Amino acid sequence: MKLSTKVTELMSLIAPAVAACDVALWGVEFVPQGRKSLLRIFIESLPEEQAEGKQVTIEDCAAVTHQVSGVLEVHDPIAGEYILEVSSPGLDRSFFSEAQMRQYIGQSIHLRLINAIGSGSQKRRKIAGLLQAMTDTTLVLLTSDEQVVTIELSNIDKANLIYQDNK
Repeated sequence: MKLSTKVTELMSLIAPAVAACDVALWGVEFVPQGRKSLLRIFIESLPEEQAEGKQVTIEDCAAVTHQVSGVLEVHDPIAGEYILEVSSPGLDRSFFSEAQMRQYIGQSIHLRLINAIGSGSQKRRKIAGLLQAMTDTTLVLLTSDEQVVTIELSNIDKANLIYQDNK
């Protein structure tokens, strides 16, 4: 989940504009696509508002779009044309940092790994399970077949929450 230099640059540039809209910056995806790139910004309600049940609204997304567009026009960090999307991270949210994942210990996650783990025919780059614990360098998953797997954080390419309706 190491962020690219470009994403890190964009996050530091747009974070103040997002904060000015009274929401939190969850993450940024930047996908260069030939002549037209995609900049996707994920926003979340502030922690104290989440405790009250407040969710991100369309109005929040519109306000962030307006603020960030102004910043991007002034600083022009993206060469060529780009599409700007602003949304909430959703129920199956991607994680952009280890700190975000720590908030979801006890819940199910899906990982795409940089290097396959396991041996023989059991080697795999995708794995899902219950996030049981995390250290500074590893996480522990309990898979659906009751295997306990320890994974190096540095081997994680992408991580997502698996939404579970607990009703």
